[in-house]
Amino acid sequence: MDLTQFVPVFGNFAFMIVAFVVALSVIVAIHEYGHYIVGRWCGIHAEVFSLGFGPVIFRRKDKRGTVWQVAVLPLGGYVKFLGDANAASVGSDNSVSVADARRTMDGAPLWARTLTVLAGPVFNFILAIAIFTASIMYQGRVAEPFTIGEIRDLPAQFQSDLQAGDVLLAVEDIPFSDPDREVSLLDLVPLEESLTYRIERDGRVQDMQGPYLMPPVIFALAPRSAADSAGLRIGDVITAVDGDPIFAFRQLQEKVIAAEGAPLDLTVWRQGQDLAVTLSPRITDEPQPGGGFAQTYRIGITGDLVFSAQTETVGLLEAGRLGAEGLWNTATTSLSALRHIIIGQISTCNLSGPVGIAETSGSMARQGTQSFIWFIGALSAAVGLINLFPIPVLDGGHLMFYAYEGVTRRKPSERAVQVFMFIGLALILTMMSFTILNDTIFCP
Repeated sequence: MDLTQFVPVFGNFAFMIVAFVVALSVIVAIHEYGHYIVGRWCGIHAEVFSLGFGPVIFRRKDKRGTVWQVAVLPLGGYVKFLGDANAASVGSDNSVSVADARRTMDGAPLWARTLTVLAGPVFNFILAIAIFTASIMYQGRVAEPFTIGEIRDLPAQFQSDLQAGDVLLAVEDIPFSDPDREVSLLDLVPLEESLTYRIERDGRVQDMQGPYLMPPVIFALAPRSAADSAGLRIGDVITAVDGDPIFAFRQLQEKVIAAEGAPLDLTVWRQGQDLAVTLSPRITDEPQPGGGFAQTYRIGITGDLVFSAQTETVGLLEAGRLGAEGLWNTATTSLSALRHIIIGQISTCNLSGPVGIAETSGSMARQGTQSFIWFIGALSAAVGLINLFPIPVLDGGHLMFYAYEGVTRRKPSERAVQVFMFIGLALILTMMSFTILNDTIFCP
């Protein structure tokens, strides 16, 4: 199902809000369910499980005495455990009987409280791994030998005699697949509009003429980028820049960098029609393979080969390993970006708040169901990571209190907890205000 079919019905703004609410609700529900179910396993009773805040629009009480409810403001959620003033409270409620003390968060053993609090972020990580794993299994991996799966829809000047099912052996006499080659094939083939492809078809090896290996077609689109804001779509082909015809994605990159932020007039081919689009490249902080970030001008698109590859199934264990690697890469890249922002090496525009996340949600949903689901996985990983920061109010802050209790054998004083919670809340509200200004004024 293509989510973009709903855009004309709802309108872009409404579609963005719906996508944001759906993504956030899934992530919050998983996070809070982690707190709830692990707390239950540890003998801590949950009085309320709420998805959203404010006036309740749906409520049901289960056989264990937990009230499950949905509130009108879908911007978060909470689990209220027995004896808590609210979902984030640390102090005890003196109205709870002695017999029920073990079933409260405050009266439970340290190990039970720690596991219950830790479960929220862990469940977010599990959701991210599950989504990444499912995406890898759905997409598969490139089969060997490399076989053309589908020729991309391109303008007439990019057409060729290549067909789906052709086994690709070489391009311009350079072997296509070479495990020992350290240089990209794109760096070896000549920058020419027509290349010679050696393929095997029906058992016969033959040479075919075809377009440049990576034409200027949009394979992926970065949310909130210059290209996204200008209305470009996945599958669009950029055939000219400032009136100069181009046939290679490399040519587009060179023109974007050379413009140094000045407006570019693009001629875009979309399903048989030529469109005129004007956009300005933006400075982008890009993570580097060796670590760190590099600044360069980008419009926010990714290219791919002129054809897609046939794929083969990836086993569950291998896909799970790759999914876990995806979570690790997401976490390490996020932490690296945050560190570089703090020390001033990259722009604070890399920080997004509610407005930026909502815009990204809408953009990814417009790119299709698969892109939107992957975005939910990436956002779930980010939410889990942020909640582990040692800031009072967040789960990491509670774990910090529990670590103190484990070392000193006593709980922090109620006064100390209140002071730290106030500081943590002030920090969170300050960061949220800054990111909202970032999304709307400083880095729109």
